[in-house]
Amino acid sequence: MKTFSSTILLLVATLWTGAAFAQAQCANRGDLDQRYCDEDGDLVADRPKDQKAWQNPSTLIFSYTPVEDPAVYENVFADFMAHIAKVTGKRIRWFPAESYAAQVEAMRSGRLHIAGVASGPTAFAVNLAGFVPVVAMQRADGSVGYTLQLITHRDSAIKTLMDLKGKRVAHVAPSSNSGDIAPRALFKAMGVEPGKDYPVLYSGKHDNSIMGVVNKDYDAAPVASTVVERMQGRGMFKPGTLRVIYESTPFPRTAFGVAHNLPPELHEKIKEAFVSFDFKKSKLAAEFKDIERFAAISYKEHWRDVRTIQKASGVSYTQESLSKLGRKSD
Repeated sequence: MKTFSSTILLLVATLWTGAAFAQAQCANRGDLDQRYCDEDGDLVADRPKDQKAWQNPSTLIFSYTPVEDPAVYENVFADFMAHIAKVTGKRIRWFPAESYAAQVEAMRSGRLHIAGVASGPTAFAVNLAGFVPVVAMQRADGSVGYTLQLITHRDSAIKTLMDLKGKRVAHVAPSSNSGDIAPRALFKAMGVEPGKDYPVLYSGKHDNSIMGVVNKDYDAAPVASTVVERMQGRGMFKPGTLRVIYESTPFPRTAFGVAHNLPPELHEKIKEAFVSFDFKKSKLAAEFKDIERFAAISYKEHWRDVRTIQKASGVSYTQESLSKLGRKSD
């Protein structure tokens, strides 16, 4: 008769062998957790090859990124969830996420099937929970977020990023994504290190940076594209006064997607529900006034700069790092 300890040792050995076999079967994993594989190179978890590992629940659980009052957003998304139910033929239930970590863990454990994840935590959900971004909210101009724009005056001799060396460049504030955090990471990756190749001059606000460039107090400034558009729309400076010498790929606000292990037919039906939804006539339109529709996105493409920024800042995709994220992330 086997002893209890020998049984435990046999179980551990079996689990280790199974895990080792699964890892050996994965040709590429990248930053993904050990339980996932990325053999097609799109940086998100592949659907399991074994159909027994697929989820096809009768009730789909939907969650939106943590907000102060989840009940309000449950109502905002009510007609959208009804639309998903109609397209998929499944019941839909709302999951009020209390934190980014809770949302990621719910998908990792198989308790969450469809989610809207904030831009920063999206990489954590992808790598730790097998989240597959599918769509994002899109404006009329086709954009799915905002960009970092490096602006200079039209009369400036600055033509490229490399011309910033030794110049007076205004950053907004240490807490600003597009005004400080993102340019520090992105510019350095392209050969210009803020604080070393040029002194960082903090203006305090995007508006101050923009008007400082307009009035030639600063030679250049990294700012949010939406603020430039808003100020020009108010007539604070004439069109053509500024030149954009660098623009990042968009920082999307929220990625909407699904668990990696849904059957392909269900995955496609959910995607169809997003892109066919009449956004303008929904409750969502009242909350997100600048949005016209859900549009397809690529995690590999649209989150490239977000990943660069996070890695340059020393972020690793672990549960410990996830727990340190605040409730809000742009």
